[in-house]
Amino acid sequence: MRILFRFDASRALIDKAVRLAWPFQLRVCPESEDGDFERELVEAQALWHVLKPVTAAQIAIAPNLKLIQKIGTGVNTIDLEAAKARDIAVCNLPGANSRAVAEMALLLMLACLRRLRELDANVRREGGWLESWAMQDGFGELGGRTVGLVGFGAVPRLLAPWLAALGAKVVYASRTAKAGTPFRRVGLEELLAQSDIVSLHVPLTPETNSLFDARAIRAMKPGAILVNTARGALLDETALAAALREGRLAAAALDVFGEEPPRPDHPLLALPNVVVSPHLAWLTQEMFERCLALALENCRRVKEGLPLLNRVA
Repeated sequence: MRILFRFDASRALIDKAVRLAWPFQLRVCPESEDGDFERELVEAQALWHVLKPVTAAQIAIAPNLKLIQKIGTGVNTIDLEAAKARDIAVCNLPGANSRAVAEMALLLMLACLRRLRELDANVRREGGWLESWAMQDGFGELGGRTVGLVGFGAVPRLLAPWLAALGAKVVYASRTAKAGTPFRRVGLEELLAQSDIVSLHVPLTPETNSLFDARAIRAMKPGAILVNTARGALLDETALAAALREGRLAAAALDVFGEEPPRPDHPLLALPNVVVSPHLAWLTQEMFERCLALALENCRRVKEGLPLLNRVA
């Protein structure tokens, strides 16, 4: 079986993936190389997909393709209808990156509370050390604060008990109540009104697109912090920038943007109370080891005609 892995992988990861994939033939193609990718895709029987969209046109030039394996959870970047029309299986890996994302969400909350971005910049410039002491009224702790989790899937189910162990009060909003959890389910409006930190953990669907629009942001508790490690299109970034500039919100931390990468003059990038990272919350060495093992298992199952793990289309 010929596997095409589209990702900007390090040399070490490429070597590991090729070694683990044997006796399958694995080729790795950077996301920036459209031409090389499409040439390799013609012969591929399995495509391992990370972030760059898989289009109907690309699926059409892959006559041997039997499996599109998402390395992660969200399949909104795959043309599912085109895959269905060709009877190409689409699978994802729910839960494989949950720990990595949950840890990053916690890190971003703490970075906002302790104004880590500003402190780091201050220490690196002359005179900034003493200026940092003048920021003391803006430092805070997680303990004693209310954290509202929007969605309660695999990531927030890991994150919630960590937050509680640090002394935070945790509430969540989701379409259905989750059995076996000690945390209270509330409506979204109540969550926004009472949460000192709001963290987004829902998939991008037609219903959640722009879920956090200007109205939702206005409904947040004054001085609250917003964290997004889910999908950029959940959020009205222009409304968020306005709320941060006006001081209605204290800070925001974003691992994702509506357009990736964001343009250099994006209004959020100019604000000192915004912490950003380049859609890497999910990316750890441990996560890749879990994902590679599961993706290879699905390739083996395709070859042997067995039912696939986590088939979504």
